[in-house]
Amino acid sequence: MVIVGAGEAGTAAAVGLRESGWRGKVVLIGNEAMPPYERPPLSKAVLMEATPQPKLLVTPERLTELRIDYLQARSVGSINRAARTVMLSDEGQLPYERLLLTTGSRPRKLGIPVPSGSRIATLRTYADALAIRQMIGQGCKVLVIGGGFIGLEVAASAVSRGASVALIEAGPRLLTRAVPSPMAQLIKAKHERFGVHIQTGCIVESIDVNQRCVRVILAGGEIHLADLVVIGVGAMPNVELAKAAGLAIDNGVAVDANLATSDPHIFAAGDCCSFPHRLYGKRVRLEAWRNAQRQGVAAAANMVGANRPYEDVPWFWSDQYDETLQIAGLYGEEDIQVVRDLGANGQLVFYLAADGRLVAACGFGRLSTIAKEIRFAEIMIGRRLAPRAEALADPAINLKTLLG
Repeated sequence: MVIVGAGEAGTAAAVGLRESGWRGKVVLIGNEAMPPYERPPLSKAVLMEATPQPKLLVTPERLTELRIDYLQARSVGSINRAARTVMLSDEGQLPYERLLLTTGSRPRKLGIPVPSGSRIATLRTYADALAIRQMIGQGCKVLVIGGGFIGLEVAASAVSRGASVALIEAGPRLLTRAVPSPMAQLIKAKHERFGVHIQTGCIVESIDVNQRCVRVILAGGEIHLADLVVIGVGAMPNVELAKAAGLAIDNGVAVDANLATSDPHIFAAGDCCSFPHRLYGKRVRLEAWRNAQRQGVAAAANMVGANRPYEDVPWFWSDQYDETLQIAGLYGEEDIQVVRDLGANGQLVFYLAADGRLVAACGFGRLSTIAKEIRFAEIMIGRRLAPRAEALADPAINLKTLLG
């Protein structure tokens, strides 16, 4: 069993293969020169802690104990499907019985030329986080381009360390595709209370760098000067290896409900793949920590013959200062919104499909409250329940009572 990509999905799959009872060889290939680590802390703890350390997914000792061959600082250049081999970056070859692609994603680029240099950064790796961390001390002027999860988390970390932070977003509001407008306003207000200057509807026209600063010019002529510019405008799935091998591509490596690609000997999981989701009747691609972890485990089981469709309810989370944003499920513009006001504890927005089923829920506020409420909503979504809108909106009604 060969796994290409040592992130959350790939590492979970490698461990999962052993826990599923696979006794044959397991090879995990990672392109970074360090043990597999978690990525969510990169925009938070690694930027904030006095002595940051990577949060390892598995220790080298555990890899040895599980007899997982971890090839670090290596990559796969090509796949020979006929011979069932992969060509490594050092020109070595590896045979496989089953191959799992967990190649993840990479930061999306702006649609304009962007100079290289230490003053312009994206965030994907631990090395990226350390480079950003070195710059965001007291008095540093930071400009974040992009009002999604990564951009907002970096902005929160930077302003908490004393940096002067501005954030610009091309869309009409923050988190356009992720949360409803009222909740986006709550999050915007939270950042502004902490000192982040936010502008929406901003199109970047050009970026210039000199020895002293970065100059970002917006359409209309407004100029931002910064010591550091962090670009966080989304992610692109890494499909080049799969595409070159002739595998089907559809907003990522296309897999079936069992996470198998168009080649039955090759599977894919995590950010790089799209899959049909039973609850929503469409193909989706998810960029989320929990999805990657659970798909890795599911792919491992199916690689050894479990034949179990992956049907987990999508779940996302983001820390915003001392509060949390959590989302369960997926919603569309046609779904009916139901707001549940929790007062000082936060706010929830539920989404009901035309047939009354609960299909999604978003929550922002205190972790202890929001996590519990979203968990109950997640169960209802998975069970395809159709709770009354009045009950969802009433904070006096315990959501747990709606699970029957």
